[in-house]
Amino acid sequence: MEHSVHPALVDHIPGFITQPGQTDYLFVGVIVFLIVMVLVVGNLYFQLHAVPERIAHRANKVQMEIVAVLALISLFTHNHIYWIIGLLLAFIRFPDFMTPLYSIARSLAKLAGRVPVEIGTRLPSSVVPGPGSEVTKTLPPEKLPPEKVSDHA
Repeated sequence: MEHSVHPALVDHIPGFITQPGQTDYLFVGVIVFLIVMVLVVGNLYFQLHAVPERIAHRANKVQMEIVAVLALISLFTHNHIYWIIGLLLAFIRFPDFMTPLYSIARSLAKLAGRVPVEIGTRLPSSVVPGPGSEVTKTLPPEKLPPEKVSDHA
């Protein structure tokens, strides 16, 4: 059977028009392009969304957690004010109040005749550092001053 040409058909047919039953390469190309663009734009959106968390990562832990929570709230609620607050909070450095307080506590422990305990040290139970003291936890013997090691042994 011979294909007859429709009388309204022009002499030149654009390349993106395919014959019936053939693969439409323009359609396939557009679908692949759209999928790639959705992935790229989505990745850029999430990268931009994580900027306050990356900035706050250099700060202390509490500040970073607050910024991360604000970023999550803004992500799920689409209220951009939370993201802006998180970004501003990431640029502000919280003052360090704990270091001077620990220094004061160590100085007071030395004045009281007790063994100063460093931050984060695990203490064994029921070792009394000085005469007449009611302290129930102190440092292990290798961290005690020389005059206290003989009392501990």
